[in-house]
Amino acid sequence: MGPLRPSDVDFMPGLLRSLAVLLRLRGKVVSPQFLMSGLTGNKVTPQACLRAARKAGLSGRIVFRPELDEIPSLVLPCILLLTHDRSCVVTYIRDGKAEVVFPETSEAAQTVQLEDLKQDYSGYALFAAVEAAPDDRAERLSIAHGKRWFWDVLRYYAPIYRHVALASVVINLIAVGSPLFVMNVYDRVVPNNAIETLWVLAIGIIIIYMFNFLLSSLRTHFVDVAGRNADIVLSSSLVEKVLSMRMDAKPESTGALVNNLREFEQLREFFSSSSLLACIDLPFLVIFLLLTGFIGGPVVFLPLAAMPLMLGLGLLLQQRSRRSAEASYKQNMQKNALLVEIVGGLETLKSCMAESRMQKLWESVVGLSAQSNSEARKYNNLAVTVSMLITQLVTVAMIVWGVYRISEGLMTMGALIGCNILVGRTMAPLLQMASLLTRLQNSHVTLKALDMLMLLPSENQVEKTCMDFGMLRPSFTMENVSFAYPHQERLALDRVSLRIEPGERVGIIGPMGSGKSTLSKLLIGLYQPKEGAVKFGDVDIRQIPSTDLRGRIGVLPQDVVLFYGSIRDNIALGDPTINDHLILRAAALAGVTDFLRNNPAGFAAQVGEQGKALSGGQRQAVALARALVRDPEVLLLDEPTSNMDTDSELMLQKRLFSVMQDRTVVLVTHRLSMLRIVERLIVMENGQIKMDGPRDAVLQSLRDRSKQSVAAARHEHGAGARAAAGNA
Repeated sequence: MGPLRPSDVDFMPGLLRSLAVLLRLRGKVVSPQFLMSGLTGNKVTPQACLRAARKAGLSGRIVFRPELDEIPSLVLPCILLLTHDRSCVVTYIRDGKAEVVFPETSEAAQTVQLEDLKQDYSGYALFAAVEAAPDDRAERLSIAHGKRWFWDVLRYYAPIYRHVALASVVINLIAVGSPLFVMNVYDRVVPNNAIETLWVLAIGIIIIYMFNFLLSSLRTHFVDVAGRNADIVLSSSLVEKVLSMRMDAKPESTGALVNNLREFEQLREFFSSSSLLACIDLPFLVIFLLLTGFIGGPVVFLPLAAMPLMLGLGLLLQQRSRRSAEASYKQNMQKNALLVEIVGGLETLKSCMAESRMQKLWESVVGLSAQSNSEARKYNNLAVTVSMLITQLVTVAMIVWGVYRISEGLMTMGALIGCNILVGRTMAPLLQMASLLTRLQNSHVTLKALDMLMLLPSENQVEKTCMDFGMLRPSFTMENVSFAYPHQERLALDRVSLRIEPGERVGIIGPMGSGKSTLSKLLIGLYQPKEGAVKFGDVDIRQIPSTDLRGRIGVLPQDVVLFYGSIRDNIALGDPTINDHLILRAAALAGVTDFLRNNPAGFAAQVGEQGKALSGGQRQAVALARALVRDPEVLLLDEPTSNMDTDSELMLQKRLFSVMQDRTVVLVTHRLSMLRIVERLIVMENGQIKMDGPRDAVLQSLRDRSKQSVAAARHEHGAGARAAAGNA
């Protein structure tokens, strides 16, 4: 890893700088920007540092070692957490001395006395080692790669589920006490009027019930804790996947993607509810059946005969339920996709008076969805109803058979009542099992859909092995680049080649659909070219971590998106810890301070959802401030003044002149007035570069071509008029 750049030091907390040094010592080369990406909160905590380490391929943990002498040499180098939120990297400890790197001052190692280091040592250290993992060859042979994200998390909480299983063993053994208590009361206490025995039995069973209550509460608590923790980890994994997925792999429908994430709740509920407890209780049916046979003899064959009936019913309905569940899932995806479109385009629908059309379309989609959901519920309700009928028939048959056996002296009254209780306990999990299979099928459909999401390619799949190239020249090169958007046959860029030198100010113009914005998206790595290569600083951008590349470029996209929160939050979107003076500087350059001057809330003013509380020009100004706030070496501006008036545009041009010195600037625009801030002009048409050269020369060529077109049109019109007159 090369030395940290000054821009990295400004924004990179000390603990992450220590981690960057540790990674270099461990042979892992990643960029500082890569470590910072994806971290939450306004402060880098040791736990966040562990998350960054895992992202870089290190497995680590924070341990309490009050004495530095207790740190074994095998775990060195490691990070020591010092007082006052400082940290350092220690490489060896020997003979009362330690070799230490203090990244906040220098990356050079220095030797210090152990006693001096102890004065600042907090007692906590971060140990991290390279995570042993199979290489790509093994990954390609893994057939279960997609499902590991889910099962690995559940496996991590296996110790908690083992406690749940142990509690279930005791609870089910305790359940045997109820029928034995009832049987003894009816057979021994009542005939002999043994009141003292009654109280002994009653006190004993009450103690057992209290113990059962305690264990049941603990079991429910354990399941809830495991489910809650797994929910947090799995939900974070899903959202992290969405944030890191490549743009060309993003599903076409936002509503369908949201539906997939929402359906995760159904999957989570299955593993943290009574359904899981019912599955755990199933093996203990054997105990109740054995006890029923011991007490009641051949009456045990009644529940034994009912079990395959109920199981067969569940399996039969499961096949039909699978088709219904898949159809219901697809219809719900369609419904959510349409709902997102309606809510997002509400102003357009009202302006075009298209409410009735959307209402009709919504009712059609909801009707199909309701039909699919109804069919899925039908099989679930049928399973529950038939299972209840079988349970009731078993109970009646047992009582009738038991009465005959009592009359023959083969069974007592207490034994019959005890068997009835045991059969109820035996049939209860089976009764849940019928509907459980249907819920299991729904969960399987959800898991399959989420597996497809988790298998989508991510931007950071290869970034763990990317180099940190340090200081790169802020230049762009495109070599014979062709690109088409997903599911589109037409090329948006067709064999485009260009080079933009450091410090060069380049304007890109062209008609609609000529590929201007597409070119800018490829320059920052949002999309990968179908053919050719895009380079930054003469390095293929596929070799540079995406966070490192975009950390060097200030981007103003064509479609400005603001997020719910304050204006300050949106300017500092990429780094909430950024200094306020940098925010004020960027806001002044972009013109944000102009419209905030009379706002009492100032930078705390709320922008609303998608910035709807601001005008189009104000949203553009906030987005421009966001692009300028990090003082980047490259500015990529796509239609920066499309929503601004003439005065605001002129003011912005003057401000941009002051920050463009020694910076590479790429300006995409339709406004010719903005071209006065560029030196070179590129004209695009049909995804190809038609002209490229000095601004004034290209503009003159465009004027000459326009004059020639007008003259040709007039000549053609005149010839046509003369021909018409001659014919007349």
